[in-house]
Amino acid sequence: MEFRYLVSFLAIAEELHFGRAAARLHLAQPSLSQQLQRLEREVGVELVSRTSHEVRLTPAGEAFRKEAERLVGQAARAVEAAKAAAQGRSGTVSVGFNFPAGLSVLPPTLARLAADHPKVQAQLWERRSGPQVEALLNDELDVGFVYGRPRTAQLESRELLSLPVVAVVAPRHPWARRESISMLELGERPCVLFRRGQSPAMHDAIVHAAARAGTELVVAEEVDDPLATAVVVAARPLLGFASAARAVRAGSQGLVAVALTGPVPRLNLYAAWRAGDTSPVLEAFLASLAASGPFTWREPDPEPGPDRLSPAS
Repeated sequence: MEFRYLVSFLAIAEELHFGRAAARLHLAQPSLSQQLQRLEREVGVELVSRTSHEVRLTPAGEAFRKEAERLVGQAARAVEAAKAAAQGRSGTVSVGFNFPAGLSVLPPTLARLAADHPKVQAQLWERRSGPQVEALLNDELDVGFVYGRPRTAQLESRELLSLPVVAVVAPRHPWARRESISMLELGERPCVLFRRGQSPAMHDAIVHAAARAGTELVVAEEVDDPLATAVVVAARPLLGFASAARAVRAGSQGLVAVALTGPVPRLNLYAAWRAGDTSPVLEAFLASLAASGPFTWREPDPEPGPDRLSPAS
C-alpha cells in the first residue's frame, strides 16, 4: 500500500469533494480518483461513496480513516524527529562533571540548553577528571568537565575558570585554627592524597607547589573517592586536599578548610570533548555552554572567628 494513497484518501475524507481535495494535493482530479480506486482494490472494500450530489465515507471508510490518520501522523512525527535530531534539537548528551562544574557551570548551561533546545536531554555523571578523560576516549561521554587541559590530540577543550586548592583537616587537628598553611610546612605532617590517574592536574598542582616551596608531601594514605577522603581526614590526624569549591559546600563532613600559600596550588577547569565530533546534540550543548559564560570563581567572604568550620571533602 503506497503512502500517497493514504494521504489522498484523507484529503477526500476531510474535504468530501474531489475537486477541492485534488486542488489541495496539487493533483488532477482524474489522478485522485485513480488513487482512491487503487486503494480500495488493495483494501478490498469501498471506502468512499460518490454520487452526482454527494461524497461521503462508507462505514468501512470511517473505520479506515482513523487508522490512516494515525499512520500518517506517525510518519509526520518520524520526519520531525529526524529533522530535530539532525539539527541538534532532540536527543541525549552524556556529560561528565566534577564538583566545581556542578556548582558553577552546569546549572546555567543546562538552563540555557532547556530554553534553546527543550528536547535535548543531558545525562549527568559525577567523576574525577582521569575517569572522565578515559570515558571520553571510549565514547562513553560526549563532554566532560575536568581539571587541566587534556594532553591528547583526540580531545578538544575550552578553559572555563580557575580556582585554588585548600587543605582540609578535622577540628581537632593542630592546624585547624590556622588562617593559612604554607606549602613548606606540608612536609611536617602526614596527608591523604589520591592516585595521580584519578586527577592528574590536581595531583600535579599540589605536588609541584610543594616542590617549589622546597618540600615533599608525606603521603600516609592514597584514597581516590572524595567522600572517603573526608571520612579518613575526620577520623585521623591527617591533612587532605580539596578544591575551594568543594571545601566551601560539603558541610556535612564538618571539616575545617585552611588556605594554602607560598605558592597557592591552583586548578583550571576545562570542558573537553572528542576532536572532530560534530554531533548536533554536542554542538547544542557547547553553544549553551558558551552562551552561559564567562564563568568565574569568587572566593566567599570569610566568616569571623578562628573556629569557623568550612566543609570539605
